Amino acid sequence: MMPLKYRIIIEKDPEEGVYIASVPTLPGCNTFGKNAKEAALMAEEAIEVYIETLLDLGKRVPIEDA
Repeated sequence: MMPLKYRIIIEKDPEEGVYIASVPTLPGCNTFGKNAKEAALMAEEAIEVYIETLLDLGKRVPIEDA
């Protein structure tokens, strides 16, 4: 299986003081971190778990358009 790449959007939540990371191609794949770097690392982990779950359930893994 070729490596998959997904766009991660990171935004600061001014009320909570954390950085929110979301992956638009993977609905519901969201996480956060105390800074942008941590949020990106958490997003990479969330993507792995998300894809593993889809595969375990026998569902299709979305591919992001290049």
